[in-house]
Amino acid sequence: MSRLFLALAALLAVLLPGVPAWAHNALAEANPAKNATLKKSPSEVKLRFLQKLDPDYTTITVSDAAKAKVETSAPKVDGTTGVVTVAAPLANGVYTVAYQVVSTDGHSVKGSYQFTVNDPSAVAPSAEPSSVAPLPSAAASETAPAPTPANAVETVEKSEESSNSTMYGLIAGVVVLLAAGAAFLFIRRRKA
Repeated sequence: MSRLFLALAALLAVLLPGVPAWAHNALAEANPAKNATLKKSPSEVKLRFLQKLDPDYTTITVSDAAKAKVETSAPKVDGTTGVVTVAAPLANGVYTVAYQVVSTDGHSVKGSYQFTVNDPSAVAPSAEPSSVAPLPSAAASETAPAPTPANAVETVEKSEESSNSTMYGLIAGVVVLLAAGAAFLFIRRRKA
């Protein structure tokens, strides 16, 4: 019986330190935040992940509602954080931050989210574009499907979170079962 107890204790000692390594990297914090509405254009986009990033394989881009990339610096990586500097102030509108990172364990993670700039002090477009009024409405109708990819990304992020939750639940269940088995054996041994 003591051998079985020692085997269970050894198994727990081996499994528990490795639990964080089983989890894939994920976005922990973003600035600007997901679905945030900003009163001022951000000067940078800062993403913090759960695990350390590989600087050679970190990509962060910002795109406007027309899916045109906004000029930013190359990503600067410091541990779990990646930052890009926005070259010029952003006009009012919806922007998408897309990222693809590889953590030091080699797992690739990608995703995206949106934020909105709504600066009340921003200059409204002049009367000149009014002659091209149908063009912005056509552009708006083209961007109408944009929420669909965002929803798809949200679904992917939720499924990543769900799979991580499932994995944590499975690990917790295994640990509880092993602990219960060890307690049962310990009590049974004491009675004998």
